[in-house]
Amino acid sequence: MKDRGRRRILVGTVVSDKMDKTVVVRVERLVKDRQYKKYVRRYSRFLAHDEANDCKNGDRVRIIEHRPLSKRKRWKVQETVVRATGV
Repeated sequence: MKDRGRRRILVGTVVSDKMDKTVVVRVERLVKDRQYKKYVRRYSRFLAHDEANDCKNGDRVRIIEHRPLSKRKRWKVQETVVRATGV
């Protein structure tokens, strides 16, 4: 019961901010290939709640596990780690 109440925290990149108060965050992890013993990048996409609508594409954000807010939204933006540089 030690882990009860502990929320997972992930760091990823915002890939879409087109929805209202919702962003899509892509989280990258490295997995070792069983046959070739090399590391391969794997990605997961999470829908996260962004109350202030201040996250933009390319931002590096920290998301925290949260209660279900909609059908697919179970994460919340905790903070923006690095702002994207606009081109």
